[in-house]
Amino acid sequence: MTTSLIAPPTDAELDATFGPLYARIAEGAVARERDRELVHAPIALLKEAGFTALRVPRELGGSGVTLRQFFRQLIALAAADSNIPQALRVHVNFVEDQRLANTTAGDEWLRAVVDGTVVGNAITEPGAGSVGGYATTLTRDADGYRLSGTKFYSTGTLYADQILVAADLDGERVGVLVDAHAEGVEKVDDWNGFGQRLTASGTTVFTDVAVPADRLLGAGYGAPGATYATSYLQLVQLAGLAGIAQRAADDTVAWVQARTRTFSHAAADLQRHDPLVQQVIGRLSSAAWSAKQSVLAVADVLDDVLADRRVHEDLVPEAELAAAHAQLAVIDTVLKATTELFEVGGASIVDADLRLDRHWRNARTLAVHNPAIQKARAVGDLLLNGADLPYAWNAGSRTENAQ
Repeated sequence: MTTSLIAPPTDAELDATFGPLYARIAEGAVARERDRELVHAPIALLKEAGFTALRVPRELGGSGVTLRQFFRQLIALAAADSNIPQALRVHVNFVEDQRLANTTAGDEWLRAVVDGTVVGNAITEPGAGSVGGYATTLTRDADGYRLSGTKFYSTGTLYADQILVAADLDGERVGVLVDAHAEGVEKVDDWNGFGQRLTASGTTVFTDVAVPADRLLGAGYGAPGATYATSYLQLVQLAGLAGIAQRAADDTVAWVQARTRTFSHAAADLQRHDPLVQQVIGRLSSAAWSAKQSVLAVADVLDDVLADRRVHEDLVPEAELAAAHAQLAVIDTVLKATTELFEVGGASIVDADLRLDRHWRNARTLAVHNPAIQKARAVGDLLLNGADLPYAWNAGSRTENAQ
């Protein structure tokens, strides 16, 4: 392994590079939400600026930032448009996997990321799901493999150059990397959730897709055993929630500052002077701050887990538990804040043109990933009975005849 002697950029340098870009992305967020305009243009800007290669080591052309630095930037991006971090969720985890591989092939993929390659995902399956194994199959042929199957919640795939697909190979869960534009790949923008509407989390169909032998990446998502990836992937969602909380606070402050109407029984002539409104703003600001600090605290743990481009296995349970605790705290904090913001105004604050409801809808949608009630139970079982946390889990029917 080669270690770069060049120090990574400072937080101030990263802010100077990406802050204006986030502001530009934020300017179009409401219009994109209104018109369901996918975020192709913002992601292109981020690639050009090097955001998608922030964790690539310096010696391979990336920025080599720490995980704390990376998640700090991810929160700021989520405040501009929370769809984008989620759309890049599997991409950034793929980058982490290749960093940890410390192989020639892994380094080549990292260089490809520096050159602009973005990776999407096709893991979750519709219908019976993947609890009993993947219906998507990878079969051997003379030139490598053939891939067939249907996936849903294929987040980010419409923006991707490569797709990380979870499949069954002779009864084993495997991961395989597929060219997003290969013959037999069909990507459909049919995600119908009420939030995070621009994440391109729709259906992807693979019909006898030719896959070179060197695209088999090893064990696929849902394979048994502890992994850093579940805490990492969960933290991307929590960064999205922290960014939403910040944008909700900023939008509410701006709305109140511009407001001249008030109520006959209010405590002040202007809402910004009303102590009750000030109290709401204070709570919104506190929610954004505490959500961000929770995310950064877990990032600090993950920095130790992944130090020196290897997984320190003994620290993985600590990271998983930290992410679980943060998930349970951040979700409640952000959902409450994105509801409470409406207390500062009357009917005019629900004007559809403001799209302030998108903050709650987006937060609620992010919060259902890896359901909090199941995570809370798992933490309780760990503390009471010493049970293992679930790590990578699958969704679907637990029996063939489930009713």
